[in-house]
Amino acid sequence: MATKLYPLGRQGFLDGSIDWDTGVIVAYLVDAADYTYSDSHQFLSSVTAGARVAGPITLASKTVVNGTADAADITFTSVTGDQSEAVILVQQSAPSGGSALAEGAQRLIAYIDNLTGLPVTPSGGNIVVQWAAGGIFTL
Repeated sequence: MATKLYPLGRQGFLDGSIDWDTGVIVAYLVDAADYTYSDSHQFLSSVTAGARVAGPITLASKTVVNGTADAADITFTSVTGDQSEAVILVQQSAPSGGSALAEGAQRLIAYIDNLTGLPVTPSGGNIVVQWAAGGIFTL
């Protein structure tokens, strides 16, 4: 599938309910055997807790250049659990930042399954996610 932006996430960027620069954006490792991407999914509550193998990890050093979103690489620490085939990105906070919202209000942004090292089978060690050289995604 590669990088797939959730349609309702794209809508969120356009209507202001998602803000890459100021919102708290987090990543989860996901087991595709327990979660199936759907264009109709909008909130983290659509991704069952059992499908989330690791996370959330907060993205740091977020940038936007020419419509491309990027951030510093991330590390999931001491990961155990099911094989993980994807990373999902979620706006955990309100667009202006702040504390975590309820899962039914945390906006899904992207489903990414083409990163180097995926799929990965956790063995209790760290899993480093290196974003593509050209950025994470482009709107």
